[in-house]
Amino acid sequence: MSEDSEPRRFPVGGDGEPNPQAPPEFGRVQVWWGDGKGKTTAALGMGFRAAGHGYRVHCLQFMKGGAASVEDVRGEYAAIAQVDGFSYEHSGHYGWHGFADGSDDADHAAKARGGLERARDLIEGARDADLSASLPLDGDPADGVHMLILDEILYAANRGLVDPDDVVGLVESKPEGLELVCTGGHDRPDYITDRADLVSEVRKERHPIDAGQRARKGTEF
Repeated sequence: MSEDSEPRRFPVGGDGEPNPQAPPEFGRVQVWWGDGKGKTTAALGMGFRAAGHGYRVHCLQFMKGGAASVEDVRGEYAAIAQVDGFSYEHSGHYGWHGFADGSDDADHAAKARGGLERARDLIEGARDADLSASLPLDGDPADGVHMLILDEILYAANRGLVDPDDVVGLVESKPEGLELVCTGGHDRPDYITDRADLVSEVRKERHPIDAGQRARKGTEF
């Protein structure tokens, strides 16, 4: 391999780890929805990017508690655990709401409501924090984060597990410096798009699931 083709390595902290920093331009609301694959992938990609700059990131996942076709331990959890400043939790119930998989839809709704309350707590913690300053990379996310990813919250709202008005309430209550990323749902979330700074529809042209193929480890989980 020639010298010119050697991969470039960008400096981070003196010990090879990200230095805690404050993002200079965070504070927007992002909405990622649609029937195509890639909404969670895009959101987590931004989370890794932000954490790489030393910003504090947290992901709260709705509706993802494992299923017969998807293992409980997801690849993104293992990856997040290796990155300083990035943390996650999920409020999903085993199975999938509305599917004949033996799970109780009322239990799915209870888990989603619990996730909503947790999201409120996280936003309140961000409101009490100084988001114009760096935050401890190993700090409790309830003490403040720069980016909060609410993965599949829009799907939970589309399916009636949480009230869309409550999702709007989260947006309206967020502090100015918090980057709030909401994903999920195949139906356009009209209740929130006018309040968002970025709205991306991820549209499906073709998907292996339509041919009966199951989720694959390493691509879907």
